[in-house]
Amino acid sequence: MTSLNTLISSLSIILYLSSLISPTSSFPYTLQLSHNSPKSHDIISYVAKSTLHRAHHIKHYSKNPSSDLFTPLFARSAGDYSISLSIGTPPQNIPAFFDTGSSLVWVPCTSQYTCNNCTKTDTKITTFKPHRSSSKKHINCHNTKCQWLDQPDDTVSCRNCNRSLAGDCIRPCFYDQAYGAGDTSGIAIFETLNFQTNSIPGFFVGCSLMSDLMPEGIVGFGRNPMSLPNQLKLTQFSYCLVSHKFDDTSKSSNLILGNSGVVTGVSYTPLLKNPSMLPFSGYYYVQLEQITINDKIVKIPHKILNTDSSGNGGTIVDSGSTLTSLAPSLFGPVANEYIAQMAPGQRNRVVIGELSLGNMVCVKGAGEKGMVIPEVGFQFKGGVKIELTVGNYFNGGSGLLCLPFVNVTFEVGLTGSGPAVILGNYQQQNLYVEYDLKNERFGFKKQVC
Repeated sequence: MTSLNTLISSLSIILYLSSLISPTSSFPYTLQLSHNSPKSHDIISYVAKSTLHRAHHIKHYSKNPSSDLFTPLFARSAGDYSISLSIGTPPQNIPAFFDTGSSLVWVPCTSQYTCNNCTKTDTKITTFKPHRSSSKKHINCHNTKCQWLDQPDDTVSCRNCNRSLAGDCIRPCFYDQAYGAGDTSGIAIFETLNFQTNSIPGFFVGCSLMSDLMPEGIVGFGRNPMSLPNQLKLTQFSYCLVSHKFDDTSKSSNLILGNSGVVTGVSYTPLLKNPSMLPFSGYYYVQLEQITINDKIVKIPHKILNTDSSGNGGTIVDSGSTLTSLAPSLFGPVANEYIAQMAPGQRNRVVIGELSLGNMVCVKGAGEKGMVIPEVGFQFKGGVKIELTVGNYFNGGSGLLCLPFVNVTFEVGLTGSGPAVILGNYQQQNLYVEYDLKNERFGFKKQVC
């Protein structure tokens, strides 16, 4: 990123120094989620690899590279979901990925935004234009909220800036954020976040100038202070994910920011906190107790389902992962029991590691007459259970129907750190999913989205 400093300098000229505006909060609203398409033959490879890379990032983090609010939530062809952010004055609408596994909210910024290693289809990137907004406000590196970014490499430069300049340091609040599939760099600013019924001034947002493999921004819904739920002081948010068809469909469902009232039939399990340092403290942990195949409990090492003194192990919920990642000591027993539960004459239909993708479980001809697919369930603390339906499987092409699980060690090659289970969005399809932050519980129920 040799030209990053040049881009940052040009942006700094555009931005101006001002006092911090504290965002108002404690309101409820509704956005919409939409879903992001590789060709059928490539889907299984693309989704598996993207899930593995994301699992690698989550498990092996690197710091370097109240009226309800309803917003549309769209399924995307890349296997994730997006919303449209309305930022600035006058408002500019910018699409961004919805992610409960990270906390920074950032958007591609300025006409000079560069996305390295992005495909030809990513050339029409919608970027935020700060110079067109009257509500943009510069953040210098001494601002306490700049510390949210946890960028220790920039601390010395900020101290030197303080010594070399009279008065306030004008060095911007830089960030370099790494993700499983790429990274992004830019400057944090305060801006106005707009909704249909109200606006939130002084919202902390990343203005990215350069990214790698990250054509669109990300709306972080994690547990760290800079996430959207924490900045808006939400007590709850919920969503219902429309089914993946791996196309950029216009069909959407609602992402509800705030408490929309009593929803009947919801099963709850406690939301747990990992006391370890970043990034684990920013994830939503739940207590997975059992995995069942046709109601038979799979024999797995239960120790790995709990976090240890270093913060490793346990289960997190991540809307940014397409598939569910399982540690090898969990995946092996699940795959073996799945095969054992197939009818004897149909066990040869099970394929593991199809297309050299590593350990994935797929079934050939699953839709044929007479084929019976075993039922898979995840049981959590409190006795609540998420059961996979055929709709939670995905079509891998070539007549394959695949479980939404992947072995995290394939291609990653590392074990022993981070969550043991990462519940991806494929397993959350057609579920009403609720994050009750006030009562620290995670809820869900079957629902057609």
